[in-house]
Amino acid sequence: MKKIWGEYPGLSNRLNDLGNCIDQMVHRSADQGYSGTLDLVVLPENAISDENVKTASDRCIPFDGPVHETFRAKARAHNTYIIAPLFLDEAGTYSNAAILVGRSGDIAGIYRKAHPVLPKGETEHEGGVIIGDDHPVFDCDFGRIGIQICFDIHFDEGWHTLAKKGAEIVAWPTQSPQTVIPATRAMQGPYYIVSSTWRNNATLFEPSGLIAAQTETDPILVHQIDLSYAILRWQPKLQQGALFTKHYGDHVGYHYSEREDMGFFWSNDPNLTIGQMVRELDMEHETELFNRYHQGL
Repeated sequence: MKKIWGEYPGLSNRLNDLGNCIDQMVHRSADQGYSGTLDLVVLPENAISDENVKTASDRCIPFDGPVHETFRAKARAHNTYIIAPLFLDEAGTYSNAAILVGRSGDIAGIYRKAHPVLPKGETEHEGGVIIGDDHPVFDCDFGRIGIQICFDIHFDEGWHTLAKKGAEIVAWPTQSPQTVIPATRAMQGPYYIVSSTWRNNATLFEPSGLIAAQTETDPILVHQIDLSYAILRWQPKLQQGALFTKHYGDHVGYHYSEREDMGFFWSNDPNLTIGQMVRELDMEHETELFNRYHQGL
């Protein structure tokens, strides 16, 4: 995404820019050879509203109207889910929110930021927004999605709640391009985390904590993931993943970090799961390893 700081172009121009960005993601997905539709678009925090307006009453806008019309059209045109973050006006109740739009263009869910920033010396959070009190997980047709926003990264309860509710992917629209803490959150989940920010980087973190994909200069990041995976710690015969290549060739995908003594593995064969591969090679999944140690075996 291109940077938004500076003069706000107006709502119509901003929505046009975001719509073009979604179109580019779809084209990029095709160019990278990914089959099927683009499942999920994650836009940055406050992608829609005017960042330069300080008070919530002036910054917040309704989702109904031009905003919903724009994302409804794009969701239907590309058969995709879209996470659209904005400062939201709900009949005079203001929040820093992210709205999940379904493939049909209908609202599939809303997350309201639980930890809006309270600047030193001020008495209102982010100009007067409410504090969100719920951490929902949304059942999409490809997986279970949770959302956290920017400053939420520093507080445990939302991330732990999403893990307990079975989130497989957590979208993190943010103004902060952090990587150390979200990598830890992904590993603790465990779940994928998709960061979307206007500056420095956008990153896809695997449940291992390793980075699956990242962009620092390209305004668009598109990457395909598999929600069925295995995390394997160092084991003598694993040979940094070479054991899997020897037995399964291109039917398996993985990357291994010698520095972390850990690999992330998935199946490229619809008729053979990664779980079957792990069992056939008598490998020990990370969770099995830790459970064995907890049990003292």
